[in-house]
Amino acid sequence: MIHKDTVRLLRECGSGAKMGVESIGEVLPSVEDRRLKELLDESRRRHRALGDETDRLLAAYGDSGGEPGAVALGMSRVKNGMTLMMHAGRKDAAAAELVTDGCNMGVKSLSRYLNEYAAADEPSKEVAKKLIRLEEQLSRDLRDWL
Repeated sequence: MIHKDTVRLLRECGSGAKMGVESIGEVLPSVEDRRLKELLDESRRRHRALGDETDRLLAAYGDSGGEPGAVALGMSRVKNGMTLMMHAGRKDAAAAELVTDGCNMGVKSLSRYLNEYAAADEPSKEVAKKLIRLEEQLSRDLRDWL
């Protein structure tokens, strides 16, 4: 059971980290404020690093990792594009709102997976907790632009 829960939790963490990288990358070209751009760039780098850590742990279990679902990615792209287009005069606020919404969904999902896959090993749980903390902090940091 530990192995199965560990792999499942790590797959979700990997998928979440990749979704964060993808979503931030989608809004970055629209961001005008230098501080916001730097904040998002740094967060994307940290999401990527956690995704890499997740991939290394999964490889140790003989698993190739998790990817965000195609439907979720497609819906995210459409929502992001529409929101940024509709709020052309408030691009930074729109970008902050979109990323904040993504962070909130990530925290909710990862918290649920931590509970669902309670038998996962401690290193895997710690990766999930790091990702949750990253999402929570980013959400707080973005409040200046909402």
